[in-house]
Amino acid sequence: MSRPTTGALQTSEGTVASIARSARIASRALAKLLLKARNEVLLAAAKAIEDGGKRILEANAHDCAAAEPEVVAGKMSSAMFARLRVTEKGVAQMATQVREVARLADPLGRKLASTELDDGLVLYRESCPLGVIGVIFESRPDVVPQLASLALKSGNAVVMKGGSDAAETNETLVSIWRECLSHFPAVPLDSINLLQSRADVMDLLAQDRDVDLIIPRGSYELVHFIMKHSRIPVLGHGEGICHVYVDRAADLKKAIDVTYDSKVQYPAVCNAAETLLVHEAIAPAFLPKVVTKLKQAGVEIRGDAKTRALLPGEAIVPATEEDWATEYGDLILSVKVVADLDEAIEHVNSYGSHHTDAIVTEDAGAARRFMNEIDSAGVFQNVSTRFADGYRYGFGAEVGISTSKLHARGPMGLEGLTTYKYKLYGHGHTVAEYAKGEKKFRHRQLPS
Repeated sequence: MSRPTTGALQTSEGTVASIARSARIASRALAKLLLKARNEVLLAAAKAIEDGGKRILEANAHDCAAAEPEVVAGKMSSAMFARLRVTEKGVAQMATQVREVARLADPLGRKLASTELDDGLVLYRESCPLGVIGVIFESRPDVVPQLASLALKSGNAVVMKGGSDAAETNETLVSIWRECLSHFPAVPLDSINLLQSRADVMDLLAQDRDVDLIIPRGSYELVHFIMKHSRIPVLGHGEGICHVYVDRAADLKKAIDVTYDSKVQYPAVCNAAETLLVHEAIAPAFLPKVVTKLKQAGVEIRGDAKTRALLPGEAIVPATEEDWATEYGDLILSVKVVADLDEAIEHVNSYGSHHTDAIVTEDAGAARRFMNEIDSAGVFQNVSTRFADGYRYGFGAEVGISTSKLHARGPMGLEGLTTYKYKLYGHGHTVAEYAKGEKKFRHRQLPS
């Protein structure tokens, strides 16, 4: 049995308020779906993405063709353009991530805590969906299946607004997803929605009655605009100013590999390194080698006075105070030579965005101090900052990375899309008996 699908774009058929209301109703149906049913839909959606690969690539080709003049004019960086492009491998990866989400354990109905308050009076804390998630993102069409799969698995409806540069690709991906849902009567089509315009974003931010959480994914300007104008709780990160610190006890090969990967592997994303800190004791041996390799990859180096003094033959741009606080999102790296670990930690905590920071060292004590004292969602030893990712963490996919310290932190997978409720079971218990001292609470913790 199947239902006709109304397609991806819903704003032409109703206001954003009505879309949010329909998503709220859909979320209640999703919350009742058994795990088996949710997984069946996800596996079908993965197959639909593979079968619709030609449609996705054609739509993306149109988006990329429209964006090429922006690249030529310097209005879009080559790194941002790379985020927009979808390849056959990218389509396959989308389907793989959806299947990975299907393989994950059920995030709903988990007993998080159990307490016997008194004889026959037991309190449970149990995981449940948030409800309706609004996500506003730029470029990266692969966000669509990530969001859709995580939302469905966690019993949440989702309202998305993607960037105009990927409009046709996003529309095609949402259409394919909704077409798949049309074959599952128990899953409302309104569990996934795609908004069209910038004006829709402002309307979405006012739907605090029906939208439970807003997740912005994109530039510093986008995230802070959303935070400033939303009437709904916002979870996200303002910037991705990530650091690699090469300690005096670093293995040179590891240091070069980690630095290179952190900057070059995918420079446009939020977990790419923007600043390299180098201990002055290892800088003379390390900097010439790493800068040569980085420059071969087209990386512009912006160095402090000590860095420039150590590399007199290199064309290095003088770093300014602004560079230490800048997320480039491109093949640009600021470099600073520091006196010791204390200065490195102070720099990261002062200029970083609390996203992801790495130390390269063979000194366990130095690593321990860095990992404990750096105030970031992710702290790594001898590992590229690019590992800060929900898929690489085993979450199947991610809806974003949070630098907040409330609710969720770091890559947000299924757990970040759930909350909890308290369920109290009794046998006619009343508070009056305890207020009068006739009964006393036991508060005995039970196995969850």
